[in-house]
Amino acid sequence: MAESVYRITEVIGVSSESWDAAAKVAVETAAKSVRDLRIAEVIRQDVTIENGTITGYRVRLAISFKYESVR
Repeated sequence: MAESVYRITEVIGVSSESWDAAAKVAVETAAKSVRDLRIAEVIRQDVTIENGTITGYRVRLAISFKYESVR
């Protein structure tokens, strides 16, 4: 197996629909700037509340990507 190096960084996705939608927007947005995303791990989920009603979902993800080897 070839040797590899990965970096982990945190991103936060926000959605008014669901935690799933918040995670999806976080990964899709990160993928526009970072190549070779591998894994996203949910670190934390929370909601925003206004007048007793949930108005937003936030997901903090640890995403990893592989460093490219220079040859």
